[in-house]
Parts: sequence; C-alpha cells; structure tokens
Amino acid sequence: MSEAVVDDIVAMLPPLLQSLEALGFIARHLNPPDFGRVMHAAGTPDQALRAELPRLAGWPEQFAHLRLPLQTAGDAALAAFAGLRAVQSGQGDLVAVFRALRYAPRAQEALYPLAAKLPPVSSFFTDPALREDAGLLARLAEPGQPNTGIFHDHNEPGSRGGFSLYVPEYYTPDRAWPLVMALHGGSGNGRGFLWSWLRDARSHGAILVAPTATGSTWALMGEDTDSPNLARILDSVRSRCNVNPNRLLLTGMSDGGTFCYVTGLESASRFTHLAPVSATFHPLMAEMADAQRLRDLPVYLVHGQLDWMFPVEVARQTQAALSAAGADVTYRELDDLSHCYPREINPVILNWLNGAS
Repeated sequence: MSEAVVDDIVAMLPPLLQSLEALGFIARHLNPPDFGRVMHAAGTPDQALRAELPRLAGWPEQFAHLRLPLQTAGDAALAAFAGLRAVQSGQGDLVAVFRALRYAPRAQEALYPLAAKLPPVSSFFTDPALREDAGLLARLAEPGQPNTGIFHDHNEPGSRGGFSLYVPEYYTPDRAWPLVMALHGGSGNGRGFLWSWLRDARSHGAILVAPTATGSTWALMGEDTDSPNLARILDSVRSRCNVNPNRLLLTGMSDGGTFCYVTGLESASRFTHLAPVSATFHPLMAEMADAQRLRDLPVYLVHGQLDWMFPVEVARQTQAALSAAGADVTYRELDDLSHCYPREINPVILNWLNGAS
C-alpha cells in the first residue's frame, strides 16, 4: 500500500468512526423533547469527516477495494448528519430524524468488509468491553471460515419477507451455537436492524438472523403471515449452521418486540427465550397463551422510563401479568431510555441466554 494512501486512511478513518459512534449515540438517546441537547452532546465529528473525505478522490484505481467502502460509508454518515442538522435548524420533524438515522446502518454495511483489513474498523465492530480481549482479538484476526459473514436472502431495501444473516467469521460446526432472531420496529427492515446486534453477535459468538416482516409491519392484527415465515427462516438457518436448540432467542424492538409476544407465546413456538424491547402488551395475551408454554418460559423484558409511545406502566403491568402466568421474567427498566433501542443491553441479554448469572 502506498504511503499516501496510508496517510489518507489515517486522516479520514477516525472522523468516520467517530461520526458513526455519534450517530449510534443519537439513536440510543433520542427523545423528542431533548433532541437539541442530544445533538449538542453528540458533537460535530461530521465536520472533520467532511473535510477529510475528499482525500479518497485521488486514489489510484488499484485501491478501489478500499476507497469504495470508505467513500460509501462516509457519504452515508454525512447524509445522516445533514438530515439531523436540518431538523436541528427547524427544517423537519421526528419523522425526518428517523429518516436521517436510516443512513447509519447503510454506512456500517458498506464499511464492514474492511473489518478484516483495517484493525480500527474491526475494533469499531467489537463490543467495547472486549476490545482488549486477547482471545477474541486472535479469533478475529484469523481468516474467515467458509460460509461465514453476512448474507442477505431476498432482503433488498423495499422487499418484504426476506432475512439477513450473520455467521461469525470464526464459526466452526463442531459445536452448537446460540441463535438470535431480532425483529425490527414498525417502520424498519431486517437489513437495517441487523446492525443493532452485529457488533455483539460478532464479539460474543452468536448466529444472528434479522428478518423483514411480510407486511408493512409485523402481523399484530389479522392473518398472521409472519409466524410461518419466521419458522421457514429458522429452518433455513438451522439447515446451514449448527444451532443450539436450547439457546434460541427471539427479540425485537417496538412492533418487533410486541410480535415476540404474539408468536413467541404460541404453543408451537420453537424459541426458548424471549426478549421484547420497548414493546406493548395486552393482558389477554397472557390469558390466551398456552399455560404449558408460559410455565417457566424465560422472558427478558426491557423498557425505558421515558418511552413516549408505549408508557413504562405498560411494561410494569406486562411483568406482573407474565409472572402471574408462570413465566420466568427478568425485568430491566432504563431510566434514560425513550422509545429507542438500547444496544448496550445486548451483551447482558446474550449472557442471560447462555445461562450466565
């Protein structure tokens, strides 16, 4: 690699990664009344990124395999900040904020292939608590095993009913691996929601599946076309990977979390653990669920005190209803969480899934 290209990477990669971390911070702490404060706390790493990104334009074609992911990720991060800055200046609403934040997973998807080539990128896609773990770093430094990494099955943007799959690059079939199926929120898709979990699946050793609902959101009313589709997807993944049948987690955000209850409480569900996040629940769900299914069913319920869509009282009532019905409920209430996905809870949920105290 030429010295000039190395210098350019050293100059532009930190503001790119800092911008992505800032977008993650905004997505985690977004609360409509506090939007200005959250934006102020996130800082302005996009300004440095905008200044350094033009360095890529002069690279020789032989470095296109590096330039294109960096350019795409940088452009997406800047587009996200442009949308957020517009709302900050009064040109838009909460919908525009969510629209802007959709660029963040696109940036991560573009950047991830460089994790195998650039250590700072690999570190970004590693749980911060494990970035100095020698054993993990050694596993991540090895060449990826065959049929590992990220795959998309009929899950292009705008499509419905497909799924995205991540198999850790150090996966080997000689042992059974835990599986996480993560359901997106009402306005999302699996391809984007994959990035809410990938860092943790990669770091802690879990197979990750992120499906997309068959309709505009999950089948919370009317005919349930999603449960059979999730069963099909689970069968597809289990046919290609050695999955631990006792460590099958169904989790989700908002409508995805609510659908965890709808499908996860069915007697035919094969998921062994449920972890709904920022979801709603009706007590009739517990009354109508199969009593045998509910008995001792591990449920990890996460909700925020600041949730403006599904008030926290709903989650407290859910805890009581499920516990009364015999489920083994762990309840986690976060005092600084609005209607957002708290990515920091993922390692805790994975430890719980794997039986750690």
